[in-house]
Amino acid sequence: MMILCTEVNVTHEAATGCNSSIEACTAGETFMPKTPDYFAGKTIIITGAASGIGRAAALIFAREKANVVCADIDAAGVAKTAEKINAIGSQALALTTDVTKRAAVKDMVELALDGFGSVQFLFNSAGAAIRRAKFLEIDDDLFDKTFDLNVKGTFYPMQAVLPHMLANKFGVIVNMGSMSHRRGGPGSSVHYAAAKGAVVTMTMGVAREFAAQGIRALSISPGPVRTPFQAAASSSPELVQRFLDDVPMKRFAEPEEIGELVLFMCSDACEFMTADTVYVNGGGGWR
Repeated sequence: MMILCTEVNVTHEAATGCNSSIEACTAGETFMPKTPDYFAGKTIIITGAASGIGRAAALIFAREKANVVCADIDAAGVAKTAEKINAIGSQALALTTDVTKRAAVKDMVELALDGFGSVQFLFNSAGAAIRRAKFLEIDDDLFDKTFDLNVKGTFYPMQAVLPHMLANKFGVIVNMGSMSHRRGGPGSSVHYAAAKGAVVTMTMGVAREFAAQGIRALSISPGPVRTPFQAAASSSPELVQRFLDDVPMKRFAEPEEIGELVLFMCSDACEFMTADTVYVNGGGGWR
């Protein structure tokens, strides 16, 4: 959406009693620097695109006429996302990708470049708690799988796409953090909170290392979102209710609400923002 200002003269006299006037904005100037059709013809890679936030973001970028590379280990799910994108008239590439494998991620980026010529945006949405566990019940297998998916699954795509972005002196990377890194996940998901803490820290480091080379990197730390995540992590009804009780808005976020935020963060309305994590939690998650 583009918001236009008409010519407006704001007078100091009205505000302060002075007679001088200043021109606040001129006809045709944009109120915020967002270009119409900014995403048209540009390409985003989205991991975890088979469902939930990843799918929602994929459809939102497709709505804005972007090319969308949909990557997920769920072949059927990612194919369905690509079908939905094609149905609304945008271009999609469906890739069955295990983001915990460096070679698979390298192939993902190469196929994206082969298909669309360039990649401007990366949204690392893939992630999960694998399963809930109290701290003393976290074994090596759970710990390793959690860090493989959430940390390596963010690290590998960034490393794979950054050389291309640096060559073009432009790129925006958005990584999926979590409110859990603020709270530590006591009693159910310390392993997941620790992994997401690593994602947030890694995002900050990448953002600052490449800030002067046309790269922005940001993370999103949502509270509870209405996705298959809770079922996949075997969250008990009691735990889900506890999450809900902690949200002053008394509801979970919808995946589309996170997807729209990803769009904004990638847009030219957000060009001075990098290295931060954005908390989206309905007012909760702080205590």
